[in-house]
Amino acid sequence: MIPAEFDYVAPGSLDEALTALREGGEDAKVLAGGHSLIPLMKLRLAAPSLLVDLRRLDELRGVSRADGVLRFGALTRHHEVATGGYGLISAAAATIADQQVRNMGTIGGTIAHGDSASDMPAVLLAHEGSVVLRGPGGEREVAAADFFQDYLTTDVGEDEILTEVRFPALEGYGFGYEKFNRRQEDWAMVAVSALVKKGGDGTCADVRIGLTHMGSTPLRATAAEDALRGRPLNADTIADAASHAADGTQPPSDLNATQDYKRHLARVLTRRALTAASQ
Repeated sequence: MIPAEFDYVAPGSLDEALTALREGGEDAKVLAGGHSLIPLMKLRLAAPSLLVDLRRLDELRGVSRADGVLRFGALTRHHEVATGGYGLISAAAATIADQQVRNMGTIGGTIAHGDSASDMPAVLLAHEGSVVLRGPGGEREVAAADFFQDYLTTDVGEDEILTEVRFPALEGYGFGYEKFNRRQEDWAMVAVSALVKKGGDGTCADVRIGLTHMGSTPLRATAAEDALRGRPLNADTIADAASHAADGTQPPSDLNATQDYKRHLARVLTRRALTAASQ
């Protein structure tokens, strides 16, 4: 299908982009890769009057590390994330769609879009990371736990641009990422991000589990985390913890899977992800 008519600008600086976004009003949208927004526009599910394309803003590209935090510029491509050796972050990025999408899509774009079926939001939540937003009043940092508010709804204001995604490096944690879909390039029916820190006595010193497509926002499997933390890391305790992965969740039923099937997937994938993270 063909999108509704819209205006287009590609500013040369972040300040210019913020000005264009403010002047465009509530119907202006930021374009940071386009693999989420453009399909919605083609289906006429989104009809922005103005697209503010960030492609010229090199200041929003690249990865750095400081004070134990990995900082990804919002326009860093999925391919760079997937091939950068960033543990769970790279493992999840490598499963996003296909190579063409990974060459164009951006980490900031997918986080700002806030789709609970996309890979990176739950990874950010499991890491207990944050995002940096820039607006007319300056910068503010928002924790992942406060950022995702509802389906396709985040804490990005109408006059703000997401400029950076921050992940604590979590040294000493093992990781596992498990994703189930009909075809490799499809959205996840369910995906699970697991981070496990093993204590010196072989017990679970800490665990974080992120769930993809198990609600209107990415979720933490807190019941499963509580069931494993402090216990020996073996097949039985992992299986017991994984049995609680879907507790309290309300996954959306769709053409691919019912709620019950998604809950089953969450338990199976959590066991696999925890097993991998505990090695």
